Amino acid sequence: MKITVCIGSSCHLKGSHQVIRTLQQGIAAHHLEDLVQLGGTFCMSRCQEGVCVTVDDVFHSVTPDTAQAFFDEHVLGKARP
Repeated sequence: MKITVCIGSSCHLKGSHQVIRTLQQGIAAHHLEDLVQLGGTFCMSRCQEGVCVTVDDVFHSVTPDTAQAFFDEHVLGKARP
């Protein structure tokens, strides 16, 4: 599974680093390092949609407040069905 988080200026201001931190903590806590590749990228051209995240090229809008629920549903739920 490949997760990409936008770290461009708009997403940075909306909390991309907190989203990344939540994802990193979840990946480590559930020992998913071998199953999940987490990376960053600059602008995904959807700046108005919040912190832009893709999981295997499927777009999601995530906030620091929704990052844990996002991880549980879209990462943990798919990595460990």
